[in-house]
Amino acid sequence: VQLQASGGGLVQAGDSLRLSCATSGRTFSSYNMGWFRQAPGKEREFVAAISRGGSTTMYAGSVKGRFAISRDNAKNTMYLQMNSLKPEDTAVYSCAAGKSLTSRSGYDYWGRGTQVTVSS
Repeated sequence: VQLQASGGGLVQAGDSLRLSCATSGRTFSSYNMGWFRQAPGKEREFVAAISRGGSTTMYAGSVKGRFAISRDNAKNTMYLQMNSLKPEDTAVYSCAAGKSLTSRSGYDYWGRGTQVTVSS
Protein backbone atom coordinates (compact mmCIF):
# COMPACT_ATOMS: atom_id res chain seq x y z
CA VAL A 1 0.00 0.00 0.00
CA GLN A 2 1.40 3.36 -0.99
CA LEU A 3 0.20 6.46 0.83
CA GLN A 4 0.55 10.11 -0.10
CA ALA A 5 -0.56 12.95 2.12
CA SER A 6 -1.38 16.34 0.63
CA GLY A 7 -3.20 19.56 1.40
CA GLY A 8 -0.79 21.17 3.82
CA GLY A 9 0.18 24.79 3.71
CA LEU A 10 0.76 28.03 5.57
CA VAL A 11 -2.30 29.44 7.31
CA GLN A 12 -3.12 31.83 10.11
CA ALA A 13 -4.39 30.88 13.52
CA GLY A 14 -8.12 30.21 13.38
CA ASP A 15 -8.07 29.11 9.75
CA SER A 16 -8.99 25.70 8.38
CA LEU A 17 -7.26 23.14 6.19
CA ARG A 18 -8.27 19.78 4.81
CA LEU A 19 -5.60 17.15 4.39
CA SER A 20 -6.00 14.19 2.08
CA CYS A 21 -4.30 10.83 2.09
CA ALA A 22 -4.52 9.06 -1.23
CA THR A 23 -3.70 5.39 -1.42
CA SER A 24 -2.88 2.93 -4.15
CA GLY A 25 -4.33 -0.51 -4.61
CA ARG A 26 -7.71 -2.05 -4.11
CA THR A 27 -7.31 -2.93 -0.44
CA PHE A 28 -7.86 0.52 1.11
CA SER A 29 -11.12 -0.52 2.76
CA SER A 30 -9.38 -3.40 4.54
CA TYR A 31 -7.15 -1.06 6.55
CA ASN A 32 -7.68 1.06 9.58
CA MET A 33 -6.17 4.47 8.95
CA GLY A 34 -4.48 7.06 11.07
CA TRP A 35 -3.02 10.55 11.03
CA PHE A 36 0.14 11.41 12.96
CA ARG A 37 2.19 14.57 13.17
CA GLN A 38 5.71 15.53 14.09
CA ALA A 39 6.82 19.00 15.03
CA PRO A 40 10.48 20.07 14.86
CA GLY A 41 12.41 18.69 17.79
CA LYS A 42 9.48 16.63 19.04
CA GLU A 43 8.45 13.02 18.79
CA ARG A 44 5.77 11.88 16.41
CA GLU A 45 2.35 12.04 18.00
CA PHE A 46 -1.04 10.55 17.25
CA VAL A 47 -3.69 12.86 15.84
CA ALA A 48 -6.68 10.75 14.74
CA ALA A 49 -7.66 7.32 13.48
CA ILE A 50 -10.61 5.79 11.68
CA SER A 51 -11.83 2.24 11.30
CA ARG A 52 -12.14 0.36 8.02
CA GLY A 53 -15.74 1.29 7.42
CA GLY A 54 -15.51 4.70 9.02
CA SER A 55 -17.89 4.01 11.89
CA THR A 56 -15.29 4.35 14.63
CA THR A 57 -12.96 7.30 15.10
CA MET A 58 -10.34 8.22 17.67
CA TYR A 59 -8.79 11.61 18.41
CA ALA A 60 -5.98 13.01 20.46
CA GLY A 61 -7.23 15.24 23.21
CA SER A 62 -5.42 18.23 21.76
CA VAL A 63 -7.44 18.13 18.52
CA LYS A 64 -10.78 16.72 19.64
CA GLY A 65 -13.59 19.05 18.69
CA ARG A 66 -11.44 20.88 16.13
CA PHE A 67 -10.34 18.12 13.75
CA ALA A 68 -12.50 15.56 11.95
CA ILE A 69 -11.23 12.42 10.28
CA SER A 70 -13.16 10.75 7.49
CA ARG A 71 -12.64 8.38 4.60
CA ASP A 72 -14.12 7.61 1.21
CA ASN A 73 -13.47 3.98 0.43
CA ALA A 74 -14.77 4.40 -3.11
CA LYS A 75 -12.02 6.94 -3.72
CA ASN A 76 -9.34 5.17 -1.67
CA THR A 77 -8.83 8.40 0.22
CA MET A 78 -8.80 9.52 3.83
CA TYR A 79 -9.26 13.10 4.99
CA LEU A 80 -8.46 15.26 7.98
CA GLN A 81 -10.53 18.42 8.30
CA MET A 82 -8.68 20.79 10.58
CA ASN A 83 -10.56 23.77 11.97
CA SER A 84 -9.61 26.50 14.43
CA LEU A 85 -5.95 25.85 13.78
CA LYS A 86 -3.43 26.92 16.39
CA PRO A 87 0.30 27.60 16.10
CA GLU A 88 0.93 24.46 18.13
CA ASP A 89 -0.65 22.43 15.33
CA THR A 90 2.38 23.25 13.18
CA ALA A 91 3.97 19.96 12.13
CA VAL A 92 4.50 17.51 9.32
CA TYR A 93 1.34 15.43 9.07
CA SER A 94 1.61 11.84 7.87
CA CYS A 95 -0.97 9.18 7.20
CA ALA A 96 -0.70 5.50 8.01
CA ALA A 97 -2.54 2.27 7.30
CA GLY A 98 -2.70 -0.85 9.39
CA LYS A 99 -4.64 -3.86 10.58
CA SER A 100 -5.23 -2.43 14.05
CA LEU A 101 -7.15 0.69 15.02
CA THR A 102 -4.78 2.29 17.45
CA SER A 103 -3.30 5.55 18.63
CA ARG A 104 0.10 3.94 18.75
CA SER A 105 2.59 4.00 15.92
CA GLY A 106 2.17 0.32 15.11
CA TYR A 107 0.77 0.86 11.64
CA ASP A 108 2.04 -1.23 8.76
CA TYR A 109 2.34 1.42 6.06
CA TRP A 110 3.34 5.06 6.24
CA GLY A 111 3.16 7.83 3.69
CA ARG A 112 5.32 10.85 3.12
CA GLY A 113 3.99 13.77 5.12
CA THR A 114 2.68 17.20 4.28
CA GLN A 115 3.76 20.35 6.11
CA VAL A 116 1.21 22.38 8.02
CA THR A 117 2.36 25.73 9.36
CA VAL A 118 0.08 27.90 11.46
CA SER A 119 1.17 31.45 12.10
CA SER A 120 -0.03 33.46 15.07
